[in-house]
Order: sequence, then C-alpha cells, then structure tokens
Amino acid sequence: MTKFVALNISISEDGYMAGPNQSLENPMGEGGMPLHGWVFPTKAFREQFGNEGGEVGKDNDFVTRGFSNIGASILGRNMFGPVRGKWGEENWRGWWGEEPVFKHPVFVLTHYPRESIHFGNGTVFHFITEGVERAHALALESANGNDVRVGGGASTLRQFIELGLLDELHLAVSPIKLCAGEKLLTNPEDQLRNYRKLESVQTSVEHVTYLKR
Repeated sequence: MTKFVALNISISEDGYMAGPNQSLENPMGEGGMPLHGWVFPTKAFREQFGNEGGEVGKDNDFVTRGFSNIGASILGRNMFGPVRGKWGEENWRGWWGEEPVFKHPVFVLTHYPRESIHFGNGTVFHFITEGVERAHALALESANGNDVRVGGGASTLRQFIELGLLDELHLAVSPIKLCAGEKLLTNPEDQLRNYRKLESVQTSVEHVTYLKR
C-alpha cells in the first residue's frame, strides 16, 4: 500500500527548514545549508551521487530509508529552484543537473504552467497548478504501489500535514537556530494532533518520527 512520507527533513532547533533569501548562492537560504551537515558524510548520500566511501551508522540508516521504495516525489516550487513568478525562458531545469537523483516522476507545485521536463534516467518533472490534492492523486497513480516522498518546502509539507495526506514525518532537528526563514510548523501541538510521536534517536541531530494515527 502506498504511503506518503516526508523523510530526512532537516530543521533547525527553532523550527526552520530553510533560511531567508534563497538564491543560486544559497539554495537553502542564508544559513540553511548547515542543517544538512549530518547527511553529507553518509555512505548512502555519497552513493546517490556516484561517490565511494562514507560513514555508516544511525544517520546512514535514516538516509538509506529515505531513498528506498520511492515511486514518485512531490516538491514545492521553491525546492525545485530559486526562480520566482513566471518561468520566463524556462531554461531552469532544477538543482540536480542533467542526471537528477530521483529516477521517477516528480510533481512540482506551482502557480505557473510549464511543460514537463524529461531526463534520460527516468526522472520527469511535472508542473502542477491545481494544488496539493491534485499532486497527491497524480503521485499516487504514478508510484505503482511504492511510496511517495514529499520533499518540501515548508509550505508544501504543512499543507500535507494539515489536510491529513501525510502518513509519516521524520525530522532531523539540528542544534542550530536560524531565527528567520521558512518555518515548518507554526503551532506544532495543534498541527500534529493527529500524529503519534515515536521514540527519538540522538546522533549529531535528533531524529524524530511521527506516524499518522
């Protein structure tokens, strides 16, 4: 049975997924990249980009699961790139170059229509203007029984949580304060009322998992 999961979502101690002022130079906003410092050394992450070596252990286990059994992904516009407003010449093809790591259909939420982008490794970016529930339906169909990964950003994830469309949320809480940027939850106690919290796992970050009741 297909589940909608948000795994390896790095957030700051004060609840931000990204810093302010996203740009080409700061893909995760100003000060946001260190939130993902726990991911980069892991063996599973390095393998995704064709590199050898890397660390194993609890962090690596979480990263490995984040890449496993995924048949489709959903992203918000800001996770696809720094372009705002109309697409213009449409020459932006995502942060991942010509061999994106997904290798499955990816549904990008946007207010501006755009033709799908096909890559040779199975990745296809589809641009969805009809909202979260339409992206949910299309991803469910495309996943062929595998899970759907909801990758963010904060607004997209928040909508999935509040609409009850997310089955599992795994946060990696970094001991960093950003104080500004894209906050995931504005009222966690209320927004997560329909989820139960599992026992957390401590590494250099705190891994916290919530399952839908």
